[in-house]
Amino acid sequence: MTPPPLVLLAHGSRDPRHAATVQALRAGVAGRRPGLRAEVAFLDFNAPRVSAALGALAASGEREAVVLPLLLTRAFHAKTDVPAALRAAAARLPRLTIRTAGVLGPSPLLRAALERRLTEAGVHDRASTAVVLAAAGSSDPEATAEVERLAREWQRAGGWWAVRPAYASARGPRPAEAVTALRTAGAPRVAVAPFALAPGRLPARIAAGSAEADTVADVLGAAPELAELVLRRYDEAVVAGRRLKGQARQKPSLAGV
Repeated sequence: MTPPPLVLLAHGSRDPRHAATVQALRAGVAGRRPGLRAEVAFLDFNAPRVSAALGALAASGEREAVVLPLLLTRAFHAKTDVPAALRAAAARLPRLTIRTAGVLGPSPLLRAALERRLTEAGVHDRASTAVVLAAAGSSDPEATAEVERLAREWQRAGGWWAVRPAYASARGPRPAEAVTALRTAGAPRVAVAPFALAPGRLPARIAAGSAEADTVADVLGAAPELAELVLRRYDEAVVAGRRLKGQARQKPSLAGV
């Protein structure tokens, strides 16, 4: 059975590195799963938009697709923008079954990717390093709670001097405030770990607010852990889709009743 194609749906950004990073992640996913058709799409700023990407799949003869939102938490985009865009696409493409995979977080693989980026940035002594987990920020309490839970779990399991969340927008503290607070608390070294998928406006804010940190890691980008996580979410969506198909076949027909 040919696997349904995967569409990696990113937010999009005017920063050209954003789309390039998403394409690099797509290449990493495709390299791990030969035979899987993997495409990219964007909600805004970049092409192709998700409706165009899905339309191209339908035009090529595909009858099913899995759309995976490249989002780290279930915030506004996951709950509002993505469903709206996919509803509109489904209305225009009635012969294409569109399945939505879960967002990336939460997952231990995200923590592993964060640690990879810190190591690449030269952070090795965890016991003397405090980490600022710098997220984009959201007014959605579920998304904020997820970032705070990740910070707590990472500190407990990672052996860091401390791990503190910070946000580039919406609520505080800002990254600069978190760096200052950790310095005041006596942290020997402070590193900032951007909890962001690709370069863009909010990751740029994180970088600008991290000037007083000893180290600023790169965004998660095309880390191998991200490619593995994408495939896990894809597989989960495929299994759920098969289960739904099986349930539909098992329902008794009401014809003639």
